Amino acid sequence: MVTRVLLVSTNYAPEQAGIGPYATQIAEHWVGTGHAEVHVLAGMPHYPNWRVAEDYRGVWRKEEERAGVRLHRRRHSVPARQTAVRRALYEASILAHGIAAPPRMPAPDAVVAQLPSLAGGALGARLARRHGVPYIPVVQDLMGAAAAQSGIRGGGRAAAAARAVESRVLRRAALVGVIHETFVPRVAAMGVDEKRIRVVPNWSHVTGPTRPRAEMRARLGWREGQTVLLHSGNMGLKQGLDVLVEAARTAPSLRVVLMGDGNQRAHLAALGAGLPNLDFLPPADSADFTDVLAAADVLAVTQRSSVLDMSVPSKLTSYFAAGRPVVASVADGGGTAEEMRRAGAGVVVRPEDPAALLEAVRTLAAEPEAADALGAKGPVYVREHLSSEAGLGRITALLDEALERARAGASGGAGDGAADGAAVVHNRPVIHRRKAAGESAGGAVAHTDKTG
Repeated sequence: MVTRVLLVSTNYAPEQAGIGPYATQIAEHWVGTGHAEVHVLAGMPHYPNWRVAEDYRGVWRKEEERAGVRLHRRRHSVPARQTAVRRALYEASILAHGIAAPPRMPAPDAVVAQLPSLAGGALGARLARRHGVPYIPVVQDLMGAAAAQSGIRGGGRAAAAARAVESRVLRRAALVGVIHETFVPRVAAMGVDEKRIRVVPNWSHVTGPTRPRAEMRARLGWREGQTVLLHSGNMGLKQGLDVLVEAARTAPSLRVVLMGDGNQRAHLAALGAGLPNLDFLPPADSADFTDVLAAADVLAVTQRSSVLDMSVPSKLTSYFAAGRPVVASVADGGGTAEEMRRAGAGVVVRPEDPAALLEAVRTLAAEPEAADALGAKGPVYVREHLSSEAGLGRITALLDEALERARAGASGGAGDGAADGAAVVHNRPVIHRRKAAGESAGGAVAHTDKTG
C-alpha cells in the first residue's frame, strides 16, 4: 500500500526562491520513492517579488500535476508592501480560502505543513485533526519572533497574536521539525515538549560553479581588479540591506551588487539613486546562479540587528557551495552567526554597521589567497553537512517517525508524543527511501531567503 501525504505550503514551484523550492523538492522526493501519493495545498506563485505570477492572475482555484505531485492551489491576497495589517490580511485570506475549499482528495495518512505561514500551519492542523492523522509542522521561520524582530510596521502589536496562533498550532503536532537548533528553546517555550522536537536543517540545492570566474565576470561587466561585493536573495525588511547601500556610498571603488527582488527593492533603489558603483540585477537563472556567486569577490548576508532567533537565511547554503568568502552583517548571538562559525567560510561583523562591513571586505580583498582559502571551506561544509541527500533523508525520517508513533499508538503501543487528537485511523506503511534522497523528480533550485 502507498502512504498518502498532504503537504501544506503556501509557497511552491514555479517559485525558485525561499521555501517554495524546499517544499517542491520534498514532495517530489516522496513521490520519487515510489511509496507515496503526495498532494500539496498551495497558494498562487508570488514570491519573492510579491506579485502573482502572470499565468495565475485572476485564478481562484487551480488543480495541477507537477512531476507526479498533485497540487491544489487557492487564491489569496498578495501585499505589495509589508505592514502588520497587510500581512494579517494575507494570512487570513490563505486560511479562509483553505477552509472554504479544502483539497478534494482521499483521506491522507499524515499532514505536513511548512511554516512560517501561520495560516498554512493552522490549515494543516485542522485537516490532520479532521482525518485523525499525525500533523507534522516544519518551522522555517518563527513568525511570532519575526513580527517582533523584522522591523515590519506594526509588528510589535502583531507579535503577541502571532505567537499565540503559532503556539497553538505547534502544540497540536505529533512531532515538530525546526531548521536550526537555535529554534528549539523558542518552540519549547510555546509548550512543545522538547522530546517531540527534531532538528531538520535545510540543505544546499545547487551544484558548484562550472565556469571560469574571469569568463563570468566579463559577461557581467565586472572589471578585473575591482572588488565586487554581492548580495543575492530577497530584498525584504529583515535583511536590513540599507547597510550595503551605505557601504557603496562610503567606498566608491567597491562595486556593490544586489541580485534578486523583494518588497524593499524600490526603496533601496531610491536610497542609492545616482551611485555608479551600486548595481541591481534580476535573479540569476538556475543554470548560471552559482557561477554568478563565484564570480564575486565577497558574498554578503545581512540582517537587522534585532533579528536573532527567528530565521536562518537559506542563501547561506548556496553561498557556501559557491566557494567564495562570506561576510555576515548579523547579530552575534543568532542562528546565522552560529552557522557562519560552524562552516568557517567567512567572518561575522556587527549588523547595520557599514564601517565594520567595509573593513572586513577590504581585509579579504587585500589578502586574496587567505580569502580563497576561507571560501574553500564552504563547499567542504556543504559536502559534509548540507547535502540534499542528507536533508531530504532527515525530512523523510521525521515523517516516518510520526507515522510509526501513530501506528504504534493505534495498535495499543507506546505512542508517546502523539498530539491531541492525532490518533491514526489508517495502517499504511511508512515511506522508505529507494534511491538517494537528492534524486528528487523535479530538482527545483532554491537560492534566496524565505520571508520578506
